[in-house]
Amino acid sequence: MMRKLLPYVWPSTRADLRIRIYGAFGLMLVGKLITVAVPYAFKWATDAVTGAQQGHGTHALFGLLLGPLTLTVLYGLLRVLMSLATQARDALFAAVAMNAVRRLAQEVFVHLHQLSLRFHLERKTGGLTRVLERGRNAIETIVRVIMLTAVPTAVEFVLILVVLFFQFDITYVAVVLGMILVYLAYTFVATNWRMSIRRSMNESDTDANTKAIDSLLNYETVKYFGAEAREAQRYDRSMARYEAMSIKTYTSLTLLNAGQAVIFTVGLTAVMMMSIMGIRNGTHSVGDFVLVNAMMIQLYQPLNFMGMVYREVKQATIDIEMMFDVLGQNAEIKDKPDAPVLRVSEGHVRFENVVFRYEREREILKGVSFEVPPGKTVAIVGPSGAGKSTISRLMFRFYEPASGRITIDGQDINAVTQASLRQNIGMVPQDTVLFNDSIAYNIRYGRWDASDAEVREAARLAQIDRFIELAPGGFEAQVGERGLKLSGGEKQRVAIARTILKAPPILILDEATSALDSLTEREIQSSLESVARGRTTLVIAHRLSTIVDADEILVLDAGVIVERGTHESLLDRKAVYAAMWDRQHQVDEAEETLRRALAADGAPKLDGDVDDDRIAERDKVSVSG
Repeated sequence: MMRKLLPYVWPSTRADLRIRIYGAFGLMLVGKLITVAVPYAFKWATDAVTGAQQGHGTHALFGLLLGPLTLTVLYGLLRVLMSLATQARDALFAAVAMNAVRRLAQEVFVHLHQLSLRFHLERKTGGLTRVLERGRNAIETIVRVIMLTAVPTAVEFVLILVVLFFQFDITYVAVVLGMILVYLAYTFVATNWRMSIRRSMNESDTDANTKAIDSLLNYETVKYFGAEAREAQRYDRSMARYEAMSIKTYTSLTLLNAGQAVIFTVGLTAVMMMSIMGIRNGTHSVGDFVLVNAMMIQLYQPLNFMGMVYREVKQATIDIEMMFDVLGQNAEIKDKPDAPVLRVSEGHVRFENVVFRYEREREILKGVSFEVPPGKTVAIVGPSGAGKSTISRLMFRFYEPASGRITIDGQDINAVTQASLRQNIGMVPQDTVLFNDSIAYNIRYGRWDASDAEVREAARLAQIDRFIELAPGGFEAQVGERGLKLSGGEKQRVAIARTILKAPPILILDEATSALDSLTEREIQSSLESVARGRTTLVIAHRLSTIVDADEILVLDAGVIVERGTHESLLDRKAVYAAMWDRQHQVDEAEETLRRALAADGAPKLDGDVDDDRIAERDKVSVSG
């Protein structure tokens, strides 16, 4: 993990950050030298005081030369300088640490968008965002702890052992070094034991977070089925597991801290007893007793830090390994190293014997072949599961065919760059999900460099301009999470507007009106026809009445094109398409009969049959929330 993090901590392209690293390292050395000098100042002041009280010996002479008060002031100044050096080091290194966090987080974010649709369909969004959040925090923890704690603490260990060797003798070094080794060994063993508990706690936390987000995203569905209590119970079960694991985590932490305290106290007591024996033998002064006590007390903080370093690094490793696992995921769809950009001159789309399967055992498309001539409209109809939407996903290269190929103006789309391919294709999907931002932001998403005038013109062509004028805030009106403040028809119009703004030569309409009522469908259909005019258009249709004017209609069933032709020719054939038309026509007639009956009885109009004033009022309320 450190090998992977090193390029982010030591940025080869940022000389300013490397200078900060050198500066922080220099301040760290200065700070640690001062840290070791602080107990010496305490010792000198103590010896000066005891020497003055006793009135004889070298300590009295030392006290007379500098004086206890002067040495005490020196002690205070050294502590201030130690603190200043440490704080300056941390401030200098902060830019390095946060740059590493930013770069790695950005790289993961970009990588997630490069991964295939299959990856995102198989992962839960709530769990993934939790992994990224903890991973981002773990990066900061690892960089901060290792560079600002582990390395300085190791330097301090060495300096203290050197001081003990020269100021006292090798026995002191052996006792302290033995205590350090036992302390660290106990810390590592206990921390490793705690990691399995920590991992279980993280899994419970992720599971609870996933369930919470999943439930909130499906707020309306929960309400439809009165499932609030069931969702609360499901969430509480996850939180109960998290609670149990958290209690175990905190309990194990108390055992770890207690063991560390006992080991350190035994070492501290041993060296202080040795110092007292030295005072009795006349080889050490009271100042030496104070020195060894101050050294040991000062050693406790970095020792405790080493325990914290190991705990935090191990915990951060658990959190960050999932992020590196995401980074290690290979993109299913990749551009070839020398892939050219797609050049669209006419927009001639051709499927040549395309075979596709999501899973090896289940074939979705079985040798599909058709073409969409430049500027023409081809519609694909068929039952659910026939493979209609798969065709649009293949066009965008969310997946690649198992065999066969798809070409645009003779260019195999698998051989060109994905960016250029998607730049030349516009999509109006069945379920339009908007960003939680303004209407203008969502329309401008079609072409980010568009002017305000172009955004307004796209809204006019999509027939949504009147609604925007009535909405509080106009184009800056917020659409809410996933666009939930807008009705289905309004969201579709926003999707049409941003596709108009994109102005692609090839257009895909993937059941763009299937979720709408008949009146809204008719209104939006006119907008779609204006968008499709002059463009190569592939329509995946649910309602057959929307594609009667298509240049060719393909009937797809179980991954095979079973019929093709114009609307009239397919009706004359009296086969699959004609049967579908008859069934849908009967449903439409039943709806119209019901509507007329309700109108004759003076009943309120159906949602799909409202006047313009009621549409305007509804639109106003839906955006204002």
